[in-house]
Amino acid sequence: MKGVVLMLCLLVTGMAGAAEPPPLALEYQVPLGDIRGRIDHLAVDVARQRLFVAELGNDSVGVVDLATRQVLRTLTGLKEPQGVGYEPGTDTLFVANAGDGSVRLFRGPDFTPAGQIDLGSDADNVRVDAARHQVVVGHSDGALSTVDAATGRVLGANRVADHPEGFQLNPEGKLVWVNIPDAHQIAMLDRLTGKQVASWLETQWSGNFPMAFDREGHRIFVVFRHPAKLASIDVDTGKMMSSIDTCGDSDDVFVDAKRRRLYVSCGEGYVDVLSETGSAYVRLARITTRSGARTSYFSPELDRFYVAARAAAGAPAAIWVFKPSP
Repeated sequence: MKGVVLMLCLLVTGMAGAAEPPPLALEYQVPLGDIRGRIDHLAVDVARQRLFVAELGNDSVGVVDLATRQVLRTLTGLKEPQGVGYEPGTDTLFVANAGDGSVRLFRGPDFTPAGQIDLGSDADNVRVDAARHQVVVGHSDGALSTVDAATGRVLGANRVADHPEGFQLNPEGKLVWVNIPDAHQIAMLDRLTGKQVASWLETQWSGNFPMAFDREGHRIFVVFRHPAKLASIDVDTGKMMSSIDTCGDSDDVFVDAKRRRLYVSCGEGYVDVLSETGSAYVRLARITTRSGARTSYFSPELDRFYVAARAAAGAPAAIWVFKPSP
């Protein structure tokens, strides 16, 4: 009888100790080498499992081989790279440079230089329209230029009120939504006509930098820095559907459609994992990263979340790779 009681006690103890896995678990880190200063945005070549890292403060782009978990190559000679985008149809990496306003093109598995597009100044965020083999780049004091990925030719530009920050393309149509923090706006543009068709922002919050598009929910998510909040906005009406506090100094937000979650990366040194509950969101977890680690990338195809951690005292710059659960 005592043996049976002991076995039951052990079973209950084991069940109690079996904690739920975190929604994001750190799987491994990839040191980037002697990379100093700020790190900006990321992109991925899914087929080759390569992650591209805009090492702004180092005037370089790191190429991380995710299969071998090491840096494959560092592209140098750039001018404060901010945005990166990989267009698979032409096998081209596009790098937007704040320092000289250029977009540099690198083609093929060996990253052969394939030209330079001069856009004026402060070339920043890059978005890829893979269906049309086009790339859209935000730059200057208020422009989004569309580039033909095959030829590198600028097809046209949309004008906005001030420098564009985070923006998202509607993959099923002609619309683009743009954060314009200095003008206190969220603009909706028609890429075909080149015209702005709407302007939204009915709040005193400011610093609207990151943006993500939820195709299934027909909404955009915008993260503000002052105060630190995330807003869900209906893309038809521009009305705010819900909001929630987030970590501070965010620069990226991504939708995990499979799990109905959002990942918000913040320079405060955290990633907020937000879970959908009806039409609103609640915080599922706050994951500690590193101060200044405010840029990230989520790949649904590889089912991993990547955070760029800049160098700190005693710790090199690195990519932190998180595995979502369940």
